Amino acid sequence: MSNPYNGHSPSRFGSVSDLVPVTPSDDDALPTPALGLYVQGAGAVSFIAHSGETRTVSVPANFYLICAMSQVLAAGTTATGIHALVL
Repeated sequence: MSNPYNGHSPSRFGSVSDLVPVTPSDDDALPTPALGLYVQGAGAVSFIAHSGETRTVSVPANFYLICAMSQVLAAGTTATGIHALVL
């Protein structure tokens, strides 16, 4: 997988320019690759990392999961209120 952040300069507002609500899906990738997630409700988050590996982590409520990813999977995800951190 090529680096989706090549050619992007840092945002003048910081490293993240928006939080985009995420609906976990086993079929559809995120519209924009995420630098990470903000998760409001505790639980497990399954995702496909930038490396292409599938990962599942348990997170507490109101947690920032910092890991570049292309997709949040429905299978294995129990956390709620998920938002992608995007440039």
